[in-house]
Amino acid sequence: MAQKGVQLDRETFSCSICLDLLKDPVTTPCGHSYCMNCIKSYWDGEDEKKIHSCPQCRQTFTPRPVLLKSTMLADLVEELKKTGLQAAPADLCYAGPEDVACDVCTGRKLKALKSCLVCLVSYCEKHLQLHYDVAQLKKHKLVDPSKKLQENICSRHDEVMKIFCRTDQQCICLMDEHKGHDTVSAAAERTERQRELEVSRQNIQQRIQDREKDVKELQREVEAINRSADKAVEDSEKIFTQLIRLMEKRSSDVKQQVRSQQETEVSRVKELQEKLEQEITELKRKDAEMKKLSHTEDHTQFLHNYPSLSALSESTSSINIRPLRYFEDVTAAVSELRDKLQDVLRDKWTNVSLTVTEVDVLLSQPEPKTRAGFLQYSRELTLDPNTAHTLLLLSEGNRKVTRMSQHQSYSSHPDRFTGWEQVLSRESLTRRCYWEVEWRGGGVRVAVAYKNISRAGSSYECGFGHNDKSWSLYCDNNSYNFWYNNVSTPVSGPQSSRVGVYLDHSAGILSFYSVSETMTLLHRVQTTFTQPLYAGLYLYYSVGDTAEFYKLK
Repeated sequence: MAQKGVQLDRETFSCSICLDLLKDPVTTPCGHSYCMNCIKSYWDGEDEKKIHSCPQCRQTFTPRPVLLKSTMLADLVEELKKTGLQAAPADLCYAGPEDVACDVCTGRKLKALKSCLVCLVSYCEKHLQLHYDVAQLKKHKLVDPSKKLQENICSRHDEVMKIFCRTDQQCICLMDEHKGHDTVSAAAERTERQRELEVSRQNIQQRIQDREKDVKELQREVEAINRSADKAVEDSEKIFTQLIRLMEKRSSDVKQQVRSQQETEVSRVKELQEKLEQEITELKRKDAEMKKLSHTEDHTQFLHNYPSLSALSESTSSINIRPLRYFEDVTAAVSELRDKLQDVLRDKWTNVSLTVTEVDVLLSQPEPKTRAGFLQYSRELTLDPNTAHTLLLLSEGNRKVTRMSQHQSYSSHPDRFTGWEQVLSRESLTRRCYWEVEWRGGGVRVAVAYKNISRAGSSYECGFGHNDKSWSLYCDNNSYNFWYNNVSTPVSGPQSSRVGVYLDHSAGILSFYSVSETMTLLHRVQTTFTQPLYAGLYLYYSVGDTAEFYKLK
């Protein structure tokens, strides 16, 4: 109670203009007190009107009063300052700009403790007391302080809106304009909506729990992915280091063998060279003696020495140098090894890359719904000449194939189709990708296939769609048919000279579309792809038929 008294005293000795303790207090003729500078500034603004008023009670004064400092008030204020109560206690709870103020308080308003939905007035603790003491006021509905009380008043009729019109979905005050509508009391509608709200909250809370559980699960996935990736990088570096060391060892072995063989061959050649040089020296000596003997005039002496000079020692066998390229064949052999390693690395690297990209923790994205959506995954493809049947001619940067009447002069290659007029793309297909094939003529088969599809001969093991290593859409001017593992499935859809193909390798989805002004799904496959795929084309109808990987923009 003593504290409360101090609070009341402080409020009494506060200026209602600056809301602080009075400084040089003065009292107006009406009895209200202000800081001298505050009231002077206030009245300075009223000088033009020649009428001056009290900021609290609005009593007017003519002429402007002459104010003198109130010594008694000044002393009381100084006494308050000495008590250390210059700052307003927190529990006094004056209303700030963001607070709901008491509508009853005059001067500096306190925070409202409650708002009354019947009175449509907000009350501080002091002015709220009547609602706790008076029997009739006890029936009023008190809620937390609200700045939106006026929203409960009908702007047209200035009445409290206590009825809810379900037909118009709004609160109303009168029934006249809503006769025949489904109406209930606002309280009844609130009760119904409250039940719905609780159900919604329960659903939201359940979803929050589910999502929090998902977040934790995803965090565990992140940690697992990081651990697995770090180990894969570490292990891969070790393996590649071993491969590098193996290549360095093989390089050293070749170098050592070449140098050893070089030394052996050079030694043999030099040994033979020395023998030949010795023979040349001996022959020159004999030639000189024979020359000397030939100039001897003594016939007896000539005949005596001739037998010993005419007998020649056995000559070293003639030298036959084979047309060798010396160690060039070694270079060729190493080059061949390099080429084979490159082929192996290229083929196996696709598997390595696919294995990496197949790490997909989250579910695949849904298949696009528009052509613009498909074009996000567009893939530029080219045809591999090493796979083309010899009756197929590639052009347009190997994007176009034409069925010919004469065999083309392709070099022999194990990847070439020999019995079916087919060709595969150079690029392997993994993850999500989309491409389009535009064809002209009697018909075409648009396909995808594993690289290990058979190539030699005319058996079904080689034909697109006739085995379990390829999937094919047969297109002609009258119909479509889908083939897989030698089973045909009739397909209906609008005829078009362009076919779109969508592949989601990791999700096992392969879709064929008829493409014109719109895209129409012709056939969708849901399976599991175990290897990288390659796009394929088969011109089976007649000479002059063409098919082309359409250049997507």
